[in-house]
Amino acid sequence: MRKIAVFSNMYPSEKHPTFGIFVKNQVDLLRSKGLDVEVTAIDDPSKGKVNAIRKYAFWFLKSLGYMLKNRKSISVTHAHYAFPTGYISLLGKKWLGLPYVVTVHGGDIDKMATKSERIASMTKEILQQASAVIVVGERLKRDVIEQFGVREELVHTMSMGVDTQIFKPLPKVDMRDELNISQTEKMILFVGNLIEAKGVLDLVDAYKVVHDAYPNTSLHLIGSDKDEQFMKTFAARVQMDDVHISHHAPLSQIEIAKWLSAADVFVLPSHHEGFGLVALEAMATGTPVVATNVGGLSYLLDNDAGILVEAKNSDSLADGIIQALNEGQTDRKPNMQCKVAQHTYDVIAERLQTIYDSVAKGRKTDE
Repeated sequence: MRKIAVFSNMYPSEKHPTFGIFVKNQVDLLRSKGLDVEVTAIDDPSKGKVNAIRKYAFWFLKSLGYMLKNRKSISVTHAHYAFPTGYISLLGKKWLGLPYVVTVHGGDIDKMATKSERIASMTKEILQQASAVIVVGERLKRDVIEQFGVREELVHTMSMGVDTQIFKPLPKVDMRDELNISQTEKMILFVGNLIEAKGVLDLVDAYKVVHDAYPNTSLHLIGSDKDEQFMKTFAARVQMDDVHISHHAPLSQIEIAKWLSAADVFVLPSHHEGFGLVALEAMATGTPVVATNVGGLSYLLDNDAGILVEAKNSDSLADGIIQALNEGQTDRKPNMQCKVAQHTYDVIAERLQTIYDSVAKGRKTDE
């Protein structure tokens, strides 16, 4: 195996350490297994039309230049997100004969491909021309096969994996002491971007019901406030509810693992979700998970590995949280551990290397 060129429109930096952290984690994993991986990515999440044009144009040209310069040493390119990232790999195949793998994360199918017929058509070509398509959830597998006409034998369902060296059970008492959380309160935790699509308002409404039933509960939300207008709505909703809700800025994965271990229940009330990696990370710490029955979460929490509730339904969400609080943290552990074992880094690394090897063997070259 020679060089793997990874392209991504999301990648963390010192200034933005959580932006596309799952891509970096996979790159680090592959490098730890001895693979030669080079990354060309966007590490700036800032918005604005002018800024977007500038950063995407620079990234696009840099990526093409990298492939041209290293075309003889690159075995496979790997694009994270079908569009726009996959278009770079598509051009690499058309112009330089470089085979590629594309990972579909969800938003590129659920949202990006629905923006226009042109983007949908480009997404279809990107997926159909790929030597392998990786999807992070079973629903996405069905979508790329049925909606975009990709041959089933080319589609591989595989999450980004969970780092069980970081996400593992930690002593709850110690973690609560460190985080200054009361040992007696029932702690509910959410981790993710504070946006409407993550069901944050549904969670606030549900928490009001839960708090009435369990006055000693607390709700902590960890994540970025990317949408200024939504945060105004969120703040108004929180003020209307006479309960204590804490919002924390994004944290490192090591710190997130401490919060997950300190929690009584982890909640992910997304309206749509490709996989729901943070739910898997919560399971790896031994914390019960309540999540909406959407996308990859439907499969991740099936077989009693977690509690599935109806999306966009705060009453159903409240019922699920109360059920989890009543059950405690031991009832579902065997099922949770079974799910985690299917998504460890070692399992993911082995599967990725197998895909890369298979794709690289099919490369046509004049060397």
